[in-house]
Amino acid sequence: MNIAFFLVPKLEVICLTAQSTLRQALERMEYHRYTAVPVLSEEGRYIGTITEGDLLWFLKNTEGVTFDNAHRHLISSIPMRMHNQPVYIGANMEDLISKAKAQNFVPVIDDREHFIGIVRRSDIIEYCAQQLFTAAASSKRTL
Repeated sequence: MNIAFFLVPKLEVICLTAQSTLRQALERMEYHRYTAVPVLSEEGRYIGTITEGDLLWFLKNTEGVTFDNAHRHLISSIPMRMHNQPVYIGANMEDLISKAKAQNFVPVIDDREHFIGIVRRSDIIEYCAQQLFTAAASSKRTL
């Protein structure tokens, strides 16, 4: 199955740029109730995924950083503990499944490596469940 069927387009995805601030990241993640969001370059290339944990560890381990001065710290200065690997739009479902085991969503890029959207882990699980249920129903009919 073509993964484009599952794609949540970039326009519908909450993203940050490397030039976004710590405060902007915290506020967007809180408002949208997300635990992780994609980070893009100014040109629209996927850089990585920043998580709540990344933000919290940065606040805890960086001297002088407080919520009051969070607007002075750029996302580009915050280490990302995990690098969620993207897939190309032409990838297959097996590629998605292997990546979704460890991430809430799989970033999708085009041939120029520009971010074009995400595939949610929940959509992948739903697809797999439907395949299992269909296979089980089919095998019951043949008995």
